[in-house]
Parts: sequence; C-alpha cells; structure tokens
Amino acid sequence: MRAVLALLLLSSYLAAQDPPTPAPAAVPEAPQPEHRFWDRTNILLFSGVAVFRGLDYASTRNFQARGRTEILIPDDVVNNSAGFAGLEAASAATSVGISYIFHRTGHHKMERWLSITHISVTGFGVVWNYSLESKHPIGRR
Repeated sequence: MRAVLALLLLSSYLAAQDPPTPAPAAVPEAPQPEHRFWDRTNILLFSGVAVFRGLDYASTRNFQARGRTEILIPDDVVNNSAGFAGLEAASAATSVGISYIFHRTGHHKMERWLSITHISVTGFGVVWNYSLESKHPIGRR
C-alpha cells in the first residue's frame, strides 16, 4: 500500500510540473533591407559631394586671386584650370565609386557616411578658404 501511495504522490507531483520547454531555436538576424544604389538618398548625397567640390574649386580660385597660395596641391595642378577641375571631378567620382564598393559588399551605413564625411570635410575647406585674409597690400588690386 505504501508503494501505491508513494507512486500516486510521485505521479501527481510529476503531473503538476510543467513539461520542459525546448530552448528556442536561434533566430537569424534579419538582414538590412536592401536598397538600390541610385536611390533618392544617394542621389542627394552624391549631388552634395559634387556641389561642394565645385565650391572648393571656386573658393580655391578666390583665395588665389587674393594673393594666397595653395599648400595641399602642387601649383602646376592648381594653376591649370582644366587640371584642377579634373582633379575636383575625379575626387567626386572616386567618392561615388567607393560608395558603390561599400554598397556591393553590404556596408550600407558606410556607403552613406562616406558621402556625408566628404561633404563635411570639403565644406570645412570651403569655409576656411573664404575666411583667409587677403595678402594684397591695401590700395592695390
């Protein structure tokens, strides 16, 4: 009788327990939503890069006309209008190309941040160029 009572108590105890739940299967992380390379955001960013490269060209020409000299780029490039414009265009094209590489390899945040950084650095240079004082003596042009 004791064995039957022990069996009943044990079975009621086991029935009251929740069955062990299996561990949830590892859910793979959802990939970043794909976007087309030439989406609206990239078109705006690349346009911003091109505009600021144009502003850099204009600001460099402006401070040269005010008697300043370029220290980052050799004079034979900066003093050649076509060469300097080509350098600015190549810089913008390189930025788009590197963004495309980031896009193809799945680094979509870096793809966007490259253009944002390019715009920021070039914008700083433009402001710097226009803020430089002229080296011409007063009264001479």
